[in-house]
Amino acid sequence: PQWAQPSYNKPMSVSDPLLDILCCPVSHEPLVPLSAKRLHALNELIAQGDIQYIDHTQVETPIAAALISRDGQVIYAVEKGIPVLIPEKGIGTTQFKSAI
Repeated sequence: PQWAQPSYNKPMSVSDPLLDILCCPVSHEPLVPLSAKRLHALNELIAQGDIQYIDHTQVETPIAAALISRDGQVIYAVEKGIPVLIPEKGIGTTQFKSAI
């Protein structure tokens, strides 16, 4: 039955009201969705093994959705509709050789 399926396995999107209050946990800059074009460019760099989290561990899996700080400094993955706002798991944009 449908009620037996856990809802946490279903993808969700980040709602607009939630976006209004989300901010970077370090800079407190507002977060906005990363565009599909920029997400694609980021995933290409991840596939090449060129991207690290702020804690210097390598990003190994593609990202399905992401938020970026309004100042463009940090990207946070959204996993199963939940923004991962752990400072160490942010992706700093200063590591990109060119703008994504």
